[in-house]
Amino acid sequence: MAVAVTAGARSARLNAAMHAGFFLLLAASVARFVSAHGLHGATPLILGLTGGLAVVYAAGVLLWTSLGRWRQAWLAVVIAVWLALVVAAPSFAWCAVPLFFVCLQLLRPRVVIVMVALLTVAVILAQLRIASGFDLGLVLAPIAVALMATVTFLQLDRARAEQQELAADLLRTRDDLAESERVAGVVQERERLAREIHDTLAQGLSSMRMLLQAALRSWSAEPEVARGHVTRAVEAAGDNLAEARRFVRDLSSPRLDGTDLAGTLAELAEQAGSAGGPVVRFATSGTPHALDPRVEAGLLRVAQGALANVTEHAGAAEAAVTLTYLGDEVVLDVRDDGTGFDPDAVRAAPGRGYGLRMMAERVAALGGSLVVESAPGKGTALAVTAPVEEAR
Repeated sequence: MAVAVTAGARSARLNAAMHAGFFLLLAASVARFVSAHGLHGATPLILGLTGGLAVVYAAGVLLWTSLGRWRQAWLAVVIAVWLALVVAAPSFAWCAVPLFFVCLQLLRPRVVIVMVALLTVAVILAQLRIASGFDLGLVLAPIAVALMATVTFLQLDRARAEQQELAADLLRTRDDLAESERVAGVVQERERLAREIHDTLAQGLSSMRMLLQAALRSWSAEPEVARGHVTRAVEAAGDNLAEARRFVRDLSSPRLDGTDLAGTLAELAEQAGSAGGPVVRFATSGTPHALDPRVEAGLLRVAQGALANVTEHAGAAEAAVTLTYLGDEVVLDVRDDGTGFDPDAVRAAPGRGYGLRMMAERVAALGGSLVVESAPGKGTALAVTAPVEEAR
C-alpha cells in the first residue's frame, strides 16, 4: 500500500512540474514576443490567443478528475490553439515540451507517435522560420528533445506500473498471510478444545460409566454400596455439566475455583479410588507455594487423563499421585502397578495414543517436559516437569 501511495505521489509531482513548466514557457514566449514586436500590430491577437490557451489549459488542469473521457477533446483544443499561436508567433514553439507529456499520458501508443511527430515538426518549422538560414541544429534539437521526453516518460510510466504491481503483490501476500493465520488459529483452537474435551468431559464420562458398572455389579448383593456408586456418578455428572458450561463461557477450570492444586489432586485421587478401580494414594513433597493458574490447570488435566488411563486400561491394584515442589519447578508423578504397555508402539499405532499426545502437547504449552516409562507387565510411571511461575 505504501508503494502505491509513493508511486501516486511521484506521478502527481511530475504532473505538477509539467503544468508549471507549460505556464512558465507560455509566459516566456509572451515576454519574448512583446519585447520584439511591442504592443502594436499582431500583438493584441497573440495576447488574446495566449490568454485563451492559458484559460483552456488551466481549466483542464483544475477539472482533470471530472473531465473523464473528455480529456482527449480538451487536449485537441489545447494543441489546436497552440498550433495557431506557433503559426502566428514561432517563439511559442517550445511550449510543445510539456504537451509531449500530456499526450503520453492521455493517448494510445500509436496516436502518441503521430502527435509527438506533429508537435516536433511544428517546432522545427517554427524555428526554421525565424532563423536567418538553414541550421541543422534547429532540426536535430527538437527531435532530440522529443525523443528524450518520450523515453523519460515511458521509463517513469513503466516504473510506476511495476510499483503498482508490487503493491498488488504485497496486498495479495498480506491477504494470504492473514488467511493462513486465521486457518492456523482455527486449527489451534480445535486442538485446544480437543485436549479440553479429552481431559475433562471424556474422562468424566468414563468415570461415570465405571461407577455405574460397579453399581450394577453390586446392585443385588450390596445395595448400599451400589447406591454410593450411583451417588458418586451423579456428582461426576454435575462436574461434567459444570465443565461443559465452562466451555461455553471460556472460563478457567471450576475444579480449581477456591482450592489449591494439591487439594484438587487429593480429591481426584479419592474419586478414582472409589470408582471400583485401584487404590490411589496422593502425597506432596517440598514446600507448597502459589503456581500460575495455567500451570495448575495443565497439571490437573494431565493427572485426570493419567488416572483415567490407570482406571480403564492398566488393570492396576494400586496407584500413586505425587506432587513435588522443587523451587523453580514442580513435578507431577503418576505411577501404577498395572499391566503396562510399550509407549513407542502405542504412539505409532493408528487410532491410538491420542491421550498421550494430548498430554505432551499440553505440557509443551507450559514449557515443561513429559516422560512416560512403561513396559508390558511392569506397570507405568508418568512424570511431568513444569516451570514454576508465581501467580499474578
